[in-house]
Amino acid sequence: MANAPTKPTTPVKKESSSASGLFATFTIPICLVVAILIFIFILGDASHYEGGDVEKGVPDLLGTVHRGGIIVPLIMTYLLTVIIFSIERFVVIGKASGTGSVDAFVRKIQAHLNAGNIDAATAECDKQKGSVANVIKSGLKKYREMETDTTLDIDQKTLAIQKDIEEATSLEMPMLEQNLTVIATLVSIGTLTGLLGTVIGMIRAFAALATSGAPNTTALSTAISEALINTALGIGTSAISIVMYNVFTSKIDKLTYAIDETGFSLVQTFAASHKSK
Repeated sequence: MANAPTKPTTPVKKESSSASGLFATFTIPICLVVAILIFIFILGDASHYEGGDVEKGVPDLLGTVHRGGIIVPLIMTYLLTVIIFSIERFVVIGKASGTGSVDAFVRKIQAHLNAGNIDAATAECDKQKGSVANVIKSGLKKYREMETDTTLDIDQKTLAIQKDIEEATSLEMPMLEQNLTVIATLVSIGTLTGLLGTVIGMIRAFAALATSGAPNTTALSTAISEALINTALGIGTSAISIVMYNVFTSKIDKLTYAIDETGFSLVQTFAASHKSK
């Protein structure tokens, strides 16, 4: 009976995992295509170069980014991916938090538990919705089951409630961490790709010096521009990735703490109320 409350939610979580996997699979290639199109048709437009000469004209800001070379659309792909995945995580974690403040919800549940009003606590879960409410509602159902169970002693009942909360948490919380690995990976890849662009740019700069009798200022400026632009874009993308990753892990930790705090209160309330009888 301990697993009964969680069985109906299992297929939903599997579907959510599959949908999230498909989202990640299709998002990155689409971002790459979009980045290439932006690089060619927007950044590479002749209007961004003096006299409309893409090869020799003096570029404006967007033209300078275009001069960064073939590494630029790759780093732009990373940036677009971070933005899209961040929006997706904001939506998912927002839904998991529920319709109201998580802190206020926890306080209400604890107040109902202290008053011994399990029905009111369950009603609060129905109002709040989200992952935290789902886990606590599962624990409250098990609480009711254990009140009528005559085959187990108090310690076994308490352990059963705690186990049910842990099982419900294991179904709810992993969904919140999906796609965070992508953002975390981009933290390192963004910087490394920028450094790769820097190396490529410097190789071209030295090659221009080696093959010309006199320094070719145009070739040198193009190569150095490529090196600096890629470095700047790579570091900027990594910085955004770090910030977003920390924001989401902080939100998830807050939800996890809310579940742990409320679950502990639920178990302690059951143990205290039934040991006193």
